[in-house]
Amino acid sequence: MVKREETGDELRGYGLRIAQPLDGYRFSVDPLILCDFAGVREKQRVIDLGTGCGVIPLVLARQCGSATAVGVEFQEEMAALARRNVLLNGLSDRIEIVGADILSLRERFSSSTFDLVVANPPYRKAGTGRISPRPGRDRARHETTATLSDFLGMARYLVKPAGTIAFIHHPVRLAEFFTEAAALKLAPLRLRMVHGDDRAPARMFLLDLTKGRRGDMNVLPPLFVYGADGEYSEEMKRVLGEEDA
Repeated sequence: MVKREETGDELRGYGLRIAQPLDGYRFSVDPLILCDFAGVREKQRVIDLGTGCGVIPLVLARQCGSATAVGVEFQEEMAALARRNVLLNGLSDRIEIVGADILSLRERFSSSTFDLVVANPPYRKAGTGRISPRPGRDRARHETTATLSDFLGMARYLVKPAGTIAFIHHPVRLAEFFTEAAALKLAPLRLRMVHGDDRAPARMFLLDLTKGRRGDMNVLPPLFVYGADGEYSEEMKRVLGEEDA
């Protein structure tokens, strides 16, 4: 099921094989870090906003054998690829891929439908940063039809009261993120910064929020992707399922 213009990549720690475009958008460690941070629980219903090749629903399904997931992807070619990846890994009974813009989801789902909403959205505003010449990568990196406010607003609509919303995003957007969340009456519960190593500035942040309840925000210790030896840190090995590799 892996085509000539694709690669078949293994996430051995999760027992997954995932087809990805050779030249288009390819996932990094960010969605795996998000899955670990989000902490899916038994029998939860989860939705991933901007699923790409489907890596987040696939990993979450492997992390929790009774959870079900929906992945939403507006690029139809990527949605089709995500559907193939679901079939490739034998998870079509627990994962649905929806080819749609997130702005249209009110027509498909009732409010307060999901226990957990996750998103690894485009990090850059339209017209900012470096433009990739490779097909699909720029649309995955830069906001197009939906902005950060749209992603947060849809997450609020979809999540159940006292449910969890978990995002990974770029630190340059952190102040904006808090402003938008406050306007939507979403309470931040946990914040964690992600660094390349213990000498590098933060490259990402992880944040979870909830609606319908209040709580003090817990700022967690930072996550370092690499150790002093330049190899993955012990925590990253755990996130990747490679502790014994």
